[in-house]
Amino acid sequence: MFENILSRFRGRRPLVTVLRLEGVIGGGGRLGGAALNDAALAPLIEAAFTRGGPKAVAIAINSPGGSPAQSSLIAARIRRLADEKKIPVHAFVEDVAASGGYWLATAADRIHVDRNSILGSIGVISASFGFQDFIARHGIERRVHTAGTDKSMLDPFRPERAEDVARLEGLQAVIHRNFIDQVRSRRGALLREDGLFTGDFWLGEQAIELGLADALGHLVPTMKALYGEKVRFQPMAPRRPLLRRLGLPGVSETMARLEDGALWARFGTRAP
Repeated sequence: MFENILSRFRGRRPLVTVLRLEGVIGGGGRLGGAALNDAALAPLIEAAFTRGGPKAVAIAINSPGGSPAQSSLIAARIRRLADEKKIPVHAFVEDVAASGGYWLATAADRIHVDRNSILGSIGVISASFGFQDFIARHGIERRVHTAGTDKSMLDPFRPERAEDVARLEGLQAVIHRNFIDQVRSRRGALLREDGLFTGDFWLGEQAIELGLADALGHLVPTMKALYGEKVRFQPMAPRRPLLRRLGLPGVSETMARLEDGALWARFGTRAP
């Protein structure tokens, strides 16, 4: 009987689901790599809006970005469920919500930041290396056979071609426009648009002044102020990959960490 009474008492207390989105956004197919992608997050996001009848969903974001496609898919899923269920979404930026990480934040109805949070980087980047001189010095011959003249576009073991760079820049321009459209559609008249879409980034209070965020605030006190001191929190986060849980990173995991670390380092932060 006591358990039934306690269950009914808990049921009357407002519930806020806390969805943690932390790490580089990408396919998650690498051995031991993070699974911050739409396919992996779909069950968690669905549960965040349905399990226990939440009054709101809080998204804790700490991401330097990654795949634009996955950023778009995840944000769209969050927004679609928020509209269907009529549940408000609050984003709380921790260290970084930059590039694709900021794309995720735009899915929220309100974006809350710390004074030291980094936001923005509304742009598109592609980085690689050129190894053609290195392999030539070591007597290595590159052999590539393709059907289609552009199949080996931007091959790092061949000299860069002007037409390949032009093609890449054209693709980046389209993705950049899509990113800008997302920000404008979600932030609307709040934006001070001068210089917002250059790839630059700002600290919390600057981001608020520019319209990229709404207010200073941390997750627990902000949600208590909105939904009462008795509010319950239900945390949800993707499972850490098996190798990482065991503390046994493989070669792929090590390479993934190096790649991810380069993204984090751009914002003066370290990977979690």
